[in-house]
Amino acid sequence: MHIIDSHFHWWPHSVFETLCKRTEFPYVRPNDKGCYTCYLQEGSDYVMNLWPEWFDIDKQFEYMDTLGHRVDAVGSIGPFSVYFSALPAEEGRDLAIQWNEEMAWAQRRYPGRFWGSAAIPFQNERVAMDVLEDARSRLNLMGANLPGSIGFDPRIDAERMQSFYARCAELGWPVFMHPTDAVFNHMLDGYNGALHLSLGRVIEVSVAAMRLVLSGTLERHPDLKLVMSHTGGALPYQSGRMDKNTKNAKLPRPASDYLKMMYTDTVSPHAAGMKFAIDYYSIDRVMYGTDYPCWEPATCLQLLGELDLSEADKKKLFYDNAVRILNLQGARLPKTVPA
Repeated sequence: MHIIDSHFHWWPHSVFETLCKRTEFPYVRPNDKGCYTCYLQEGSDYVMNLWPEWFDIDKQFEYMDTLGHRVDAVGSIGPFSVYFSALPAEEGRDLAIQWNEEMAWAQRRYPGRFWGSAAIPFQNERVAMDVLEDARSRLNLMGANLPGSIGFDPRIDAERMQSFYARCAELGWPVFMHPTDAVFNHMLDGYNGALHLSLGRVIEVSVAAMRLVLSGTLERHPDLKLVMSHTGGALPYQSGRMDKNTKNAKLPRPASDYLKMMYTDTVSPHAAGMKFAIDYYSIDRVMYGTDYPCWEPATCLQLLGELDLSEADKKKLFYDNAVRILNLQGARLPKTVPA
C-alpha cells in the first residue's frame, strides 16, 4: 500500500546548533542522549528532551521502509514552532528562514517522498508575511505551521494575524496547528511533565482552534485549510458543549459547523478515538498521521486495522486525502534522488 504520513517530524541539526549559542531564554543545550534539550522559558519544570531519531532523515525513511508499505511523509514542526515567535523579531526571522531552507533541502533530497512546511515568526506582521512569501515562492514549501500561541501570547485570533490567514486561504496553503509548551505548562507542572504532555497540549490546541472559531476567522476565511493535530484535540468530543455555550460570540452558525471545516490526522493512541475523528470530520477530512518519532507508526497502522474501513476509505485515509488537501506536488514520483 502507498501511504503518506501527514504528521511527521524531521528536525535539522543546524537550527538547534544556532540556538545552542544563545545565553538567554529560549535556548538549547546538548543532552546526555547525544542530542538536545530545549529551554523555552524560566520557571517551567517541563523541558523538551530530544533524541537522535528526530534528526536523521535518511534513517527515518530507512525505518519507514521496514513497515511493509511505501511511506512518504509531510514534515511539520510540532511543538518547536513556538520558538520562532518567542525570539526577538529579527532572530525569529533568521531562524525561520534557516529552518525553511533545511526543509527545502530535504525536499530536494527526497523529491516526491518528502514535503516540508514553513516556520513562520509571528511577532511582527510584516516579517511574518515576508517569510511566508519566501517559503512559498523561493523555497517551494507546501504549507505553514501555526503554534497554539504566538510566543507566550495565546491570542492567535489577534487582528494582526488576519493577513496571514487571508493569504494562506487565498493560496490554498494548508496551516498545521500543533500544541506547544508556552501556555498551561505552569498550571500543569509536576509528574516529570506527564500532566502537561498528556493534557496541557490538548487544552492548548483546543483553545487556540476555538479562538479562530469564535473570532469569526473561519467565517471570514472559509477556504482556510486548518489542519488540527491529534484528531482535533478535545473539540470533536465536546462539540455539543461548544454549540451550547458559544452563543455570546454571536456567530452566524453553530461552532460545530466551523470545527467540521477543519482537517485532522489519526494521531490518537486508541482505535475508538480514530474512529470518532473519522465519524466527526468525515472520511474526506482525516489523513493518516503518526507524529513520528513521538509515536510508533506500526502501532498506528495496527489500530487503524481494527477499524472496519472499506478499501475506498482506506485509500482516502492513507493517501488520496493528503494529496488533495495538502496539494502535494509530485506525489506519485517513485524515486528518491540524493541532493
